[in-house]
Amino acid sequence: MVQIFIAGAVSFLVAIFTTPVLIRYFNRREMGQEIREDGPKSHARKRGTPTMGGIAIIAGIVAGYVASGVFSLSTGHRVFSASGLIVLGLTLALGAVGFADDGIKLFMRRNLGLSESGKLISQLVIALAFGILVLQFPDEAGLTPASTNLSFVRDLPTIDFAVVGGFIGVAMFLVFIYFLLAAWSNAVNLTDGLDGLAAGTTALVMAAYTGITFWQFRNSCAAAPGPGCYDVRDPLDLAVLAAAGFGACVGFLWWNAAPAKIFMGDTGSLALGGLVAGLSVTSKTELLMVIIGALFVIEAASVVIQVVSFKTTGKRVFRMAPFHHHFENGGWAETTVVIRFWLLTAMSAATGFALFYGEWLTKVGATLS
Repeated sequence: MVQIFIAGAVSFLVAIFTTPVLIRYFNRREMGQEIREDGPKSHARKRGTPTMGGIAIIAGIVAGYVASGVFSLSTGHRVFSASGLIVLGLTLALGAVGFADDGIKLFMRRNLGLSESGKLISQLVIALAFGILVLQFPDEAGLTPASTNLSFVRDLPTIDFAVVGGFIGVAMFLVFIYFLLAAWSNAVNLTDGLDGLAAGTTALVMAAYTGITFWQFRNSCAAAPGPGCYDVRDPLDLAVLAAAGFGACVGFLWWNAAPAKIFMGDTGSLALGGLVAGLSVTSKTELLMVIIGALFVIEAASVVIQVVSFKTTGKRVFRMAPFHHHFENGGWAETTVVIRFWLLTAMSAATGFALFYGEWLTKVGATLS
């Protein structure tokens, strides 16, 4: 438990003190965010606001994870598990893609940033590497960081990509992983359109996953076999990463809350999308994440619906997509949209955690009766 608190506290401190350094750096060089011309008119005042604040978020996550590991090492416990390192690597890799995109926009003065093909190829390579690695490194009990089963609150035995067998089964699993990573990274990226929205939403999701993975650790089949136990390889390390993600988002939110002094940019949003996806796969809760991260799903779905509707009928379903701009253009103040979306995320996170805990209670109760 102490490791989790250390990860959260260190990541918070690193993020909250690193962010103003980035603000001063980009302000001195007059390097800031461009604002889309078709966006809400109230956003014009944001032109020139520093971006790439995701560097502070990533620095906080890494520092929190490492600090927690050093503490564990000093107490004689195992540190830096396969699951934790793979998810952290995924976060850093997608953060690097975002960094390249932001860097091209800011340093090379190219508004379009990294090309779409460049992003897709990068995400494909990262997804293939992640998908292969999570099926390696079995522990003493034979558990790997992830399985080929689709999962809700735990693996669903009836849906297993490996059942197909051979190359096709592996290929299907890798396609699923690619879809998952692309969906979550792009969903978080689309949500990052209002001051504090993506940072606050991700913080709430990370808080829920800190509780979920810690509960998996407390009820691990390897440590305490029994009814309702969880076959997750490294749940404590995943809880440390989730806590580090929470602390880093809250520390960054101090400066990103309205009126934002800095934006996280693709550097932060893609990295956080990778963290969300990685935690869902390694904690074996891919479908549960859809409920906990429901706001991300709604934001991404609103863009898909808008594009499909306009291309097929010539009409727009929303005033503007992503979804948060629909309410802004309807007269809601930006802070009103953000706070209400945070409340929706809190409710979806609580619902997801309740489903997770309720499933455990059902299994334990069924055994006792």
